[in-house]
Amino acid sequence: MSRLDGFRAMGYPIAVRELLIYDGEGAMRPAFAARVARVFAEHLAKNGLRLTGQRRAILDLLIGSDRHLSQEEIHRALRGRGVGRATVFRTLKTLQECGLAAPVVGRDGVPRFEINLERPHHDHLICVECGHILEVRWPRLEKIQEAACRRVGFVARWHRHEVFGLCRDCARKARP
Repeated sequence: MSRLDGFRAMGYPIAVRELLIYDGEGAMRPAFAARVARVFAEHLAKNGLRLTGQRRAILDLLIGSDRHLSQEEIHRALRGRGVGRATVFRTLKTLQECGLAAPVVGRDGVPRFEINLERPHHDHLICVECGHILEVRWPRLEKIQEAACRRVGFVARWHRHEVFGLCRDCARKARP
């Protein structure tokens, strides 16, 4: 049983990252990667910069990852290709500035990044034991938040919902 099947069996109407961006065969991946690269290249050009091989390697790693990656994980994965720590830092900052990447801060306080283009709003379940981050969508919760804002005349710009606890595997290990 997959994680998604388990949540569906419990009655939760959610989707996880793999279903939001990539299909099972990865048929959307090349087109999606091209769109992300185009948006990034346009942003860089507006700022007098270009999409270098190093920046593209960082972007490709983020696009192809099935999980959120820290700056250090990106650096470790690409340092053999000549990508320095400062380049990773600056590239992640630029990706955030143009709205392509967003950080999620886990149990250890370290930001981990995900590509954000064309993704519906989602929230995160963060395991405080192993650090696993599961993405979820809760349409009913979103409606409650919107109604609460309307009721008090609050105009929301964005929000972040993060739930900290134990993932299924860590919860099983914690049981006596």
